[in-house]
Amino acid sequence: MSDRFAQLPRRGLFPRPDLWTFGAVLIAAVVLAPVLSIAWIALNPTENIWPHLMATVLPRYLGTTLMLMAGVAALSAAMGTGAAWLVCQYRFPGRDWLAQALLFPLAIPAYVGAYALVDLLDYAGPVQAGLRAAFGWTSARDYWFPETRSLPMAILVLSFALYPYVYLLARSAYREQSGRAYEVARALGCGPWALFLRIGWPLARPAIAAGVALALMETVADYGTVLHFGVQTLTTGVFSTWLNGGNAGGAAQISGVILVLILLLVGLERAGRGGARFHRLGRSAQPVEPQAILGPGRWAATVLCLIPFAGGFLLPVGVMLVHTAAAPEGWLAPGLAEALVNTIVVAGLAALATVAAAVFLVYALRMKGSRLVQGLLPLTLIGYAAPGAVLALGLLLPLAALDHRLADGVLALTGWDPGLMITGTAFALGLAYLVRFFGIAQGAVDAAFGRVSPSLSMAARSLGRSATGTLASVYLPLMRGSVLTALLVVFVDCVKELPATLLLRPFNYNTLSTRVFELSSLERLSEAAPAALLVMAVGLIAVVVVARSQQD
Repeated sequence: MSDRFAQLPRRGLFPRPDLWTFGAVLIAAVVLAPVLSIAWIALNPTENIWPHLMATVLPRYLGTTLMLMAGVAALSAAMGTGAAWLVCQYRFPGRDWLAQALLFPLAIPAYVGAYALVDLLDYAGPVQAGLRAAFGWTSARDYWFPETRSLPMAILVLSFALYPYVYLLARSAYREQSGRAYEVARALGCGPWALFLRIGWPLARPAIAAGVALALMETVADYGTVLHFGVQTLTTGVFSTWLNGGNAGGAAQISGVILVLILLLVGLERAGRGGARFHRLGRSAQPVEPQAILGPGRWAATVLCLIPFAGGFLLPVGVMLVHTAAAPEGWLAPGLAEALVNTIVVAGLAALATVAAAVFLVYALRMKGSRLVQGLLPLTLIGYAAPGAVLALGLLLPLAALDHRLADGVLALTGWDPGLMITGTAFALGLAYLVRFFGIAQGAVDAAFGRVSPSLSMAARSLGRSATGTLASVYLPLMRGSVLTALLVVFVDCVKELPATLLLRPFNYNTLSTRVFELSSLERLSEAAPAALLVMAVGLIAVVVVARSQQD
């Protein structure tokens, strides 16, 4: 049992039922239901096309996904680790603002970066058009240019969008290291590369591995980026098999492969970390003192940190701003205001429900100490690891069946046909957001509870406060900042989520992300740009909050 649960009383596996235990089990069941649904559909398909998938498309989907993951892992690890090492160990021009700005690509959905890069580098884009004008070329046969819609470009865009996961965790690891180790190493003659390879990399490896694992989970879950680049992955295979082929069982079987891949990824990450544990000696431990870079090398460090920031943030923002400046009437286009309202409502309600459920579940565990709830808590994190397309498939089929039964029951009792009350509204979409991002809320809330001394709640209970009263009067006021941050982060992730939104939204119901996707797919980027900028602005607010919390 971990230290954070050491103060909990030990209870049986099946304690006496009460509201808190029942509610916690119900929340865990809701979060786990889509994954269990996927397993059931995959094992009991209406038409088993698994042999056909194995003989035809599945090897290609899996091979492309693995190549995409390998490329993103290498490139995002290099950019994230290198940038974190430079801003923590050295002083160079622009270091202070770059340390925060390198987080900004977290605000940019990868699919927006894909649209911007293709718009810039495609045959009709300004780069190739400028080359043709400058050198007198008249067609693509006159010169060679890298293929824009390709696997390497998808790797590049996803790496620019996802390296901040590695950067954030690696920077935290480097900042927590003791400066004395580096001083001793320098005294023994270690140069910059030896310091990194012998001290920096080994001590930060667990954090880097965790960051790469997060980036790869997002890579496997991505749909908009790989679709725009024409790259066929397991996630695009789910869409193709389900929507184009009309075979939900086959889509569930491909989803099962994705889940196995995610579980293997998590296992490899934990195995890579092994039993490594590194601790500072105490509060008096000397922090790392950044060393000034002299000569031209200082500008080289600035350029190296500018590259990921420019590719992940400046490029997509700049392209979208150019398009909106060229067609400002796009801000008044029909449907944009409605998409904005839909996004705020469904993402806001989903964020509130997600954080409230996380508070309830974590508090129930800390108060009751039930082994049943303790066993369910880690399993609730699987929703964040599962791609949105997988969760959408696991939710839509059972919810649609339930919806039809409810409608038939109401019709039989009242003679009135209510229509689809669950899948015909945004309820299913909000439920998917809750399942997808519950792990984020649960982690933030659990950490916030851990920072509150147990003696405060014990004092409140001894003075006659009920469990609910203790939560409202002791915990929530002390955790207000952490809870609000969790709300903001979950809200932003709901705004950016694309695959689940595409599959679960009601007919003729658009959010900002689906509007960007639909218009960009039709090559109408000028009309999509305002919605893309709104998505990025919302994301940037959350990133600024995170950046301020990480300041020295």
